[in-house]
Amino acid sequence: MSVTRLFAPHRVAPHALAEALVVPLLLLALAWWVNPADPLFAWASFPWPVLGPVLIALRYGPLLGVLGVIALLAGWLALLASGQLDAATPQLYFLGTLALVMIGGEFASIWRSRVRRADTRAHYLQERLDQLTRQHYLLRVSHDRLEQDLISRPVSMRDALTGLRELASGDDAHAGADDLLKLLAQFCQVERAALFPLAANGTPAATPAGRLGAPFPLVADDPLIRAADTEGGLCHVASDALPDDHGSQYLVVSRLRDLRGTDHGLLVIESMPFVALHADTLQVINLLAGYYADSLASRDIVRPVHAVAPHCPPEFALELQRMWHASRDSGLPGAIVALTYASRPVLDDLPLQWHRLQRTLDVTWHTREGPREALLVLMPLSGAAAIEGYLDRLDAWLTQHLDAPPGELGIALHAYRLDTTPAPDLLRTLLEDCHVCPAAQSVGVVA
Repeated sequence: MSVTRLFAPHRVAPHALAEALVVPLLLLALAWWVNPADPLFAWASFPWPVLGPVLIALRYGPLLGVLGVIALLAGWLALLASGQLDAATPQLYFLGTLALVMIGGEFASIWRSRVRRADTRAHYLQERLDQLTRQHYLLRVSHDRLEQDLISRPVSMRDALTGLRELASGDDAHAGADDLLKLLAQFCQVERAALFPLAANGTPAATPAGRLGAPFPLVADDPLIRAADTEGGLCHVASDALPDDHGSQYLVVSRLRDLRGTDHGLLVIESMPFVALHADTLQVINLLAGYYADSLASRDIVRPVHAVAPHCPPEFALELQRMWHASRDSGLPGAIVALTYASRPVLDDLPLQWHRLQRTLDVTWHTREGPREALLVLMPLSGAAAIEGYLDRLDAWLTQHLDAPPGELGIALHAYRLDTTPAPDLLRTLLEDCHVCPAAQSVGVVA
């Protein structure tokens, strides 16, 4: 036991009452043995027996200190009653001892309360420090992991989709297979993969159209390939469609299926880091594979859009169909924002200025019918918050550019989110709301 705990315990011990009675009596007995004529040392240089009640008061507080004074007085009266002493009781001596004990006990109580509060505060701060230390450690580990991910994935989703727009389409089938695999390596940390075209009977060809990493043979009857064929899309080693002991040598297999349901090839991933094989990565692989498949059948895919709006630019129509496909199959957000107004000289430069506000990934279409004009922007990967922020910025820009609120000049803003509604139907509704004929004359497109 430390000296601090000896003289200032945190709480009163069960034997404190015994100490309050025994310690003063022991000191009185010792003093009587040393000085039988004056056991209270009332006429000496220092009254040593007083230390007993004072120590009890400092240790346990004024209440037990008073009990110690009573014990000292009782011991003195016992000596008088036994005939060992023949002296008068020093009343001022005991009164002064009582006052000293009360002052010391009160002082001890105040500081014991302060020390208790300080200990409680220190204990709380120590717990907070431990918690912050653990959180700081987790934050550092998370930061290191994020840094590694950024090093291994130097492109963003928007960069990946921008790169995919430049892949081959139409008659030059699978010419962009290597570019697709490079994007998968950058964004999904894929190490070994291949893209196999499909023969006329629907079976994958033996020779890949594109390859990433060391070559590997295609096992046509692999359980994962059969499961992907059955599921009609992406399948991975932890899929419920596979038995526990499937023994597949691949990690991910995806059918390159466009939004019409036509298969164009088979993407087979044999090797990638274990930590990269999670739900987010699988969603990205599914998105890029579907986006690429739509590129391969662009002419057929844009045909339903041109049936609604014959003069819609092919770039806008294809991107609209692509993003609706991604929204339907991968749950990624997207939206179309339309700005419509009546032609007037003060608004002649509005389309040019408006095009400068768009992001790299956005695709715009300027169309008109008679006096009505409409500026449409397709915003991939834009949720509700992004759409609301874009509308606020557009409204503020129009107010600053035109020196008047948009409503006073007959300018209206419309926003449509890509959902389960087919893209041609959504485009028809948008053009009707903008009072622009579906067969409107196309002015231009910017991507």
